[in-house]
Amino acid sequence: MVMDVKEVYQQLEEMMEKEVVLQGWIRNHRKQKEFGFIDFNDGTFFKNVQLVYDQSLSDFEEIQKLRVGASLEVRGKVIESPAKGQAFEIHVLDWKLLGDCPENYPIQPKRHTREFLREQAYLRPRTNLFGAVFRVRSVTAMAIHEYFQSHNYIYVHTPLITTADCEGSDQMFKVTTLDMDHLPKNEGHVDMSKDLFGKQAYITGTGQLHGEAFAMAYKKIYTFGPTFRTENSNTKTHANEFWMIEPEIAFCDLNGLMDIEEEMLKYVVRYVLEHCPEEMDFFDQFVEKGLKEKLNKLLDSSFVRISHHDVVDILKKADVKWEFEPDYGEDIAKEHERYITEYFNSPVFITDWPKDIKAWYMKVNADGKTVAAVDLEVPGAGELMGGSQREEDYDKLMKRMKEMDIDEDTVDWYCNLRRFGGCYHSGFGMGFDRLLMYITGIENIRDVIPFPRTPGNCDY
Repeated sequence: MVMDVKEVYQQLEEMMEKEVVLQGWIRNHRKQKEFGFIDFNDGTFFKNVQLVYDQSLSDFEEIQKLRVGASLEVRGKVIESPAKGQAFEIHVLDWKLLGDCPENYPIQPKRHTREFLREQAYLRPRTNLFGAVFRVRSVTAMAIHEYFQSHNYIYVHTPLITTADCEGSDQMFKVTTLDMDHLPKNEGHVDMSKDLFGKQAYITGTGQLHGEAFAMAYKKIYTFGPTFRTENSNTKTHANEFWMIEPEIAFCDLNGLMDIEEEMLKYVVRYVLEHCPEEMDFFDQFVEKGLKEKLNKLLDSSFVRISHHDVVDILKKADVKWEFEPDYGEDIAKEHERYITEYFNSPVFITDWPKDIKAWYMKVNADGKTVAAVDLEVPGAGELMGGSQREEDYDKLMKRMKEMDIDEDTVDWYCNLRRFGGCYHSGFGMGFDRLLMYITGIENIRDVIPFPRTPGNCDY
């Protein structure tokens, strides 16, 4: 029976001196005159298995011709390894070539730059680094689901195609079935009534509005899926297609929301540390020195809670020459985020932001100047989550929308949630890919997304 490499590692004591059948790929092949060693991996475990063969094989000359990248089926005996650093190896009894690989295979057993590997995105999961990254991506996704499911949240699949303008239509991709070479016109404008949906539609930038509708029925829901933005930004932290986690919770105020954010983040980090020890050791050694210490420190921290106004007070008093001067009515810059987390030596919740720089659906505070919004800043990464208490008062929401020139017709159903048994409620969003950057120490978002979509890059 064919086994996974992970199963051999997990059941090693009982597998010693027994025969196993494995299927996988050659990562490296070191040939000697009378024997050879193959580093073998099937993708189920971070570590390779060393296959050892010698001249006792009838097809010894053929196995010596095998190249890196080829796929094999191997039958062999699990034996104790005399080599340091590995508990066992597999003595090959017979083998079968399943898929050959040419000499010019791009992923050779040497150090490749991450830039080069981005150009080989369809092959890079076969490297140690990206094999670890995308396994941790899978485990982190599982941790998110387990946290919310174990806390009685409903997982909601919100639409990817929407007519609701939440983030601003200038940031959203447009969807149409119209012929771009022969657009129907009505008084000089494109006649969207001829489109499949009869109106302008977008690829979603958030599942929040639809999530709120379900929170008004299920109390606690979360969405977890792809979102899209048209930002023409080439920074290390921006992509045009990325995944978001967006919980919405009824009967929850801003303080309750921060409790959930802190609990969820700690749960996910702890889960990954426990379930991916080999990968996390690798990241700690080769990607970001001190990564595990950073993450364990987060687990032991009590997150600070401070208003935007008080943060600006601290920044203005700091003996620092800022590139961007902090201001009470403005957003804070990356340098400010870094300073404030170092100042408290802890993750920091920044609350009560100026209303003029925040979204229309956020609850305006009693002062009339700020909204009940919160951003979570973490050491070494900056903003990781953003959320708010949503405005539950219909009249106040309508007034706010008029102030911000929001088209009521596109979100009338959303506003009606306030009329039909509404309640106070809150929610937040966390970029899944930025969370992965924080957990793995990877500095570029392009290296935690399997096939990244960024300005000028939509390959594969």
